[in-house]
Amino acid sequence: MKEIPIWEKSNLSLEEAAAYSGIGINKLCEITNEDRCKFVLWVGNKRLIKRSLFDQFIEQAYSI
Repeated sequence: MKEIPIWEKSNLSLEEAAAYSGIGINKLCEITNEDRCKFVLWVGNKRLIKRSLFDQFIEQAYSI
């Protein structure tokens, strides 16, 4: 089975998003727990990060 590179995935797990961005898993959980978070996708209890919106969030953020 062929594995898809992180930069080609549309949704990332917390572990993949942490490796992709350099932001810790705990900080990602804190950010995505907010009601106004636009880049989180909940699949049951599983939290996925929408990569394209996450990239936009990082580009616009002054500090995290």
